[in-house]
Amino acid sequence: MPSKLSFLNLHLQCRLWIAELNGDINMLRIYHDYLQELSDKSDQQELKKDITRFEQIFPALRKEIDDLKNEMHLLKMKFAAYVRENKPYDKAVYKSTSYDSLEDRFAEFSKKFEKLRKELGKLEASYS
Repeated sequence: MPSKLSFLNLHLQCRLWIAELNGDINMLRIYHDYLQELSDKSDQQELKKDITRFEQIFPALRKEIDDLKNEMHLLKMKFAAYVRENKPYDKAVYKSTSYDSLEDRFAEFSKKFEKLRKELGKLEASYS
């Protein structure tokens, strides 16, 4: 949660989350290309099994990103409307939004994505 609560700060935080998720989409594309290249260059069955496992994870992560982005975009637009209307911050209005649950889901996704990045790093180290 932003340190100073205002609808503008909440709006901007949603924009930052969306930007980070867009970066994660690009990283997934790069990882997919990298795994494809590894697979094409190797005939090691263990490596191919690891690559298949990762490639089965990617679509679920992409769906999770898309779902989060969609909900964040809707919330961002709601906060932007409050800002345009010069609506002062109201705790009751804030509590009626999905901000807290989105923040939790985003944090959980970020942990999951970081774990994936570390696992891909280990895969690269073990086969390079």
